[in-house]
Amino acid sequence: MTNPLHTKPSRKKPKPAQHAPSAAPREKATLHPRNRHQGHYDFPRLIKSSPELGKFVILNPYGKESIDFANPAAVRVFNRALLKAFYGIVHWDIPADYLCPPIPGRADYLHFLADLLAERNDGVIPRGASVTALDIGTGANCIYPLIGQGEYGWSFLGSDIDKVALASASTIVKANGLSKSIGFREQSNRKHILTGLLEPDERFDISLCNPPFHASAEEALRGSQRKWRALGKADPKRKLPVLNFGGQAAELWCEGGEARFVTQLITESAQVAQQVLWFSTLVSKASNLPLIQSALKKAGAVESHTIEMGQGQKQSRFVAWTFQDKARQAAWRSERWTPSR
Repeated sequence: MTNPLHTKPSRKKPKPAQHAPSAAPREKATLHPRNRHQGHYDFPRLIKSSPELGKFVILNPYGKESIDFANPAAVRVFNRALLKAFYGIVHWDIPADYLCPPIPGRADYLHFLADLLAERNDGVIPRGASVTALDIGTGANCIYPLIGQGEYGWSFLGSDIDKVALASASTIVKANGLSKSIGFREQSNRKHILTGLLEPDERFDISLCNPPFHASAEEALRGSQRKWRALGKADPKRKLPVLNFGGQAAELWCEGGEARFVTQLITESAQVAQQVLWFSTLVSKASNLPLIQSALKKAGAVESHTIEMGQGQKQSRFVAWTFQDKARQAAWRSERWTPSR
């Protein structure tokens, strides 16, 4: 059935089969087939559901209705409208200057993770509250738990080092009556990611992470400037936001950048190897993949995959790995995903 909030769905790509350790880039970046955000949005319907969106709608250079992505207020209201229309999230807001992520790409990550779980489950995506996910660095926006719970009914634990972000995410969850499905925990040691975070008896089917991509505030600023130029927004007469889609320092950059963060995540994941079936993280720079593969080998991962994703001209990817061989994966599935008879 065609989604009524789209006027022109794009051609869907076939469901991914086996993931290769390093996937070849697609000829044209398209969203996952199950992604609800295919094609052009039906703005009259969105505005009817969320009237505040109306004042932010513009015509892009192609004559299509859109919003001004250089306006943080527009992006925030647009996200709020999408979450309400597609996922039933009635109450959503974030503090000023916190990361306001593009929702289609975040949804893609979750859909491809669901495919990964299905590969060892006779092609069936495990659904429901018994499937648990760990969102590392959940942020003030709480995007991954909201979409993952809405699409697949999964339970989430979101972690973060930022008390303000956790308070914001908790407020969103409570306001939408999702406290039984989504919880939060502070990582009190800012030098660690997973170390000291989990209780010994906790088990998670997947972990996901949107790491800080940059090595400094200056690098993050240069990245935003490149994005404005690519969007045709770099008009010298116009004052643009400092950062594309906002973001606090810990959300955008860390010492050593993405490469150091992800390699540390891999090292720490080995400490809780039997508590998570599949670890994963987004990787923005393909040039970091060789270092990441080396770190996975050193940590003792028995299986890893690089899954390519994309939307329009944007290419992205995530890396997933496990310390459990196929026999243990089968046992995990039998214990946690097989319905009791």
